[in-house]
Amino acid sequence: MKRTIVDASQMELTEKVVSIKRVTKVVKGGRNMRFTALVVVGDGNGHVGAGLGKATEIPEAIRKGKEDAAKHLITVKLDPNNSITHDIIGKHTGASVLLKKAPEGTGVIAGGPARSVCEMAGIKNIRTKSLGSNNKQNVVLATISALSQLKSPEEVAKLRGKSVEEILG
Repeated sequence: MKRTIVDASQMELTEKVVSIKRVTKVVKGGRNMRFTALVVVGDGNGHVGAGLGKATEIPEAIRKGKEDAAKHLITVKLDPNNSITHDIIGKHTGASVLLKKAPEGTGVIAGGPARSVCEMAGIKNIRTKSLGSNNKQNVVLATISALSQLKSPEEVAKLRGKSVEEILG
């Protein structure tokens, strides 16, 4: 998966906690309880990232997840009506997510984890379908994988040696 890293220092990022899990490690003296937080951050203007934080307390796990997500921001190509530029399927391990371009007024039609990513990226009109595994972490990463593979009409036209009008029809 190719990620274009964006400098998050001058951006105003909002965060959304997708899931918090309690994990247990059984050791000689008993059980060690820890927490894992899956956090999605974005500026609502085409930048989104996801991160995983692990700690003994929930707030610390969320903070670590937010820091990790800010390190892995990607830029999303949006069209004029705040949808994606073309349909695409993103895959990560057992999860696949189908993202479909939608006209103005459709809204965000997506399940929980994919919805979080789309909303944080600033996408207003999209249809999604989660295929395969419904593990929240894998669905989030599959959605981010799909969004990172998007190409703008200008990039496609340049690759094919055609004009943007020929590409868009």
